[in-house]
Amino acid sequence: MDTLTAKSEATFATIIEAALDMAAADGIGKLSLGELAKRTGISKSGIFSRVGSLEALQEAVLDEYDRRFAAEIMLPAMELPRGLPRLNAMVTRWSERACSESLRNACLYTAGAFEFDDRAGAVRDRLQQGSRQWRASLRRTVLQAMEAGQLRPDTDPEQLVYEIYSLIVGLLHDTRFLHDDSALKHMQRAFNRLISTYKSFNEA
Repeated sequence: MDTLTAKSEATFATIIEAALDMAAADGIGKLSLGELAKRTGISKSGIFSRVGSLEALQEAVLDEYDRRFAAEIMLPAMELPRGLPRLNAMVTRWSERACSESLRNACLYTAGAFEFDDRAGAVRDRLQQGSRQWRASLRRTVLQAMEAGQLRPDTDPEQLVYEIYSLIVGLLHDTRFLHDDSALKHMQRAFNRLISTYKSFNEA
């Protein structure tokens, strides 16, 4: 890698890092190239030449958010046996991340869902895509647990994923909005009770 290319990639990384912080604090819809230029000390034209349009910047921020989310949630879970061990790990790490005091762990998808729920466009489509991909990962893990005999054969995967997602949204509300220190404990209890209703009679 030549020096010019390395410098360009470092500049791009700086832009995305600052934009990710801005999106976590104010929402993906509040990003602006002008404000980003002020925060990074890079000219607006310099930012535009590297990221293009505002929509391209928002997509790049979500791509980076996805990468970090996968590294913190998905990859560690994949090291565990298929089925319930993975599902439990995914939900545990997801909920702990949601309760982290770090602003960077704010959920861009949950916040974005409220920002763009009635606004058509590329950003809304991208937010929907990311949410559906994550739900598909959860559903795949639920199906693996069913195949392994850990969950009852009459389990409705879509229903279980919906209930898990609802618990996380509630956790985010109570943690981020109400600042309830007991929110994580309540969520973990609710998840354990939820899973117990789906477990196979042969599963300890």
